[in-house]
Amino acid sequence: MAENPALPAARAPSPLAALLRHARHVVGENPVTAMAFGLFFLLLLCALLGPWIAPHDPLASDTARALAPPSLSNPFGTDHLGRDILSRVIVATRLDLGIAICSVALVFVLGGLAGVAAGFFGGWTDRIVGRIADTIMAFPLFVLAMGIVAALGNTVTNIVIATAIVNFPLYARIARAEAAVRREAGYVQAARLTGNGEWRVLLGTILPNILPIMAVQMSLTMGYAILNAAGLSFIGLGIRPPMPEWGIMVAEGAAYIVSGEWWVALFPGLALMLAVFTFNLLGDGLRDIVDPQRRS
Repeated sequence: MAENPALPAARAPSPLAALLRHARHVVGENPVTAMAFGLFFLLLLCALLGPWIAPHDPLASDTARALAPPSLSNPFGTDHLGRDILSRVIVATRLDLGIAICSVALVFVLGGLAGVAAGFFGGWTDRIVGRIADTIMAFPLFVLAMGIVAALGNTVTNIVIATAIVNFPLYARIARAEAAVRREAGYVQAARLTGNGEWRVLLGTILPNILPIMAVQMSLTMGYAILNAAGLSFIGLGIRPPMPEWGIMVAEGAAYIVSGEWWVALFPGLALMLAVFTFNLLGDGLRDIVDPQRRS
């Protein structure tokens, strides 16, 4: 009697499928992480569709309705020029989130690559990157950002550059430490033995292995980038009026709190707090997702 052919072995899931399955597990078992991802997508929706979903023109003023309290037509009230605060808060999401994303992406490229090179090659590369990071860390970071913006001018581009510069030491040090640990790992030695050059090993083997850790750091510093941009605007070195921005709106509304118009500063401040809170929680969730010890 002929034997049945052996059944084919079950195909192992791809790394991406395994990561997505683990991400669903982490989000499902942690309601706080699920809430953070939900808030993040809400912020992203406001950033992408803000001008179309805002109930009023964020720049249209109506002095007859100046400092009107929250109502059905203006749920967040109006400011001192009669502009709808809800519309301005929604539209400002694109600007604040855009500044945070661009500055974090810039510092990831500059600080991440410099730190990886310093940790992998060592020697004079490590000393140069270390001295640059130490020089930046010698100044209070927000004061340094103020000086950069004051010197270059308070434009969106310069705010992005200043935020990236003050975050450079953090990214460089994390990337350097991770690259220094991994440069003698077995898979790195195997990459060398197959004939890959040092730069190819660095960019093709070391860098992809530290990307998950850097992604978590990017999420955590997004909140600081938003706070930095809002703080610069609050003291008059950030975005110029009448462009809607959370820091400017809080600064404009601060003068009216004493006279009882609390809504002018409250709602932009709550939006700012919610964004920073979201990215901090998102960083914790991403840490759980990329941590190999938590995968089953």
